[in-house]
Amino acid sequence: MNELNGQVVSGPSDSPSEPDRHGDLAIEEARPKLKPPSMYKVWMLNDDYTPMDFVVEILEDFFNMGREQATRVMLAVHTEGKAVCGIYPQDIAETKATQVVEYARENQHPLMCQVDEA
Repeated sequence: MNELNGQVVSGPSDSPSEPDRHGDLAIEEARPKLKPPSMYKVWMLNDDYTPMDFVVEILEDFFNMGREQATRVMLAVHTEGKAVCGIYPQDIAETKATQVVEYARENQHPLMCQVDEA
């Protein structure tokens, strides 16, 4: 027990039920080791009906590509059957794929996207 201005003050080390087990050592709690989230590829699939300029527009708007990069990816979709539009954590990848498909449907295009683990 300590005395402060005539009053008796009890501190954590003064309690008989809780002895000071660590003395003067500074104890830091172990922090859990976090690993980065798994990444997923968003693939755009080719079809015979969606116009190329519409695909470029989607790549610019939904995947933040410049005109030149969007055109390259669109040509890869057209010639190879599919191409990666971006790589994101799972929730973002699935959301982008869903947004693209919904936007294509609203504009009467059958464009499809697929999400696979990177």
